Amino acid sequence: MMKWSLILLVIAVVLGIFGFVGIIQAAAAIFKVLFWVFLVLFIISLFMGRGRSTR
Repeated sequence: MMKWSLILLVIAVVLGIFGFVGIIQAAAAIFKVLFWVFLVLFIISLFMGRGRSTR
């Protein structure tokens, strides 16, 4: 999933340079959703990892 978010980020930047407003808004919206999903998954993985011992 991280690969797809990076691809969408590159697409959004390139389209922003060329001025494709409609397409860049769609790509930016998808990127925002993926950002929040990854943030929530990161926080969950932090808390789930604390319960395990390394013994």
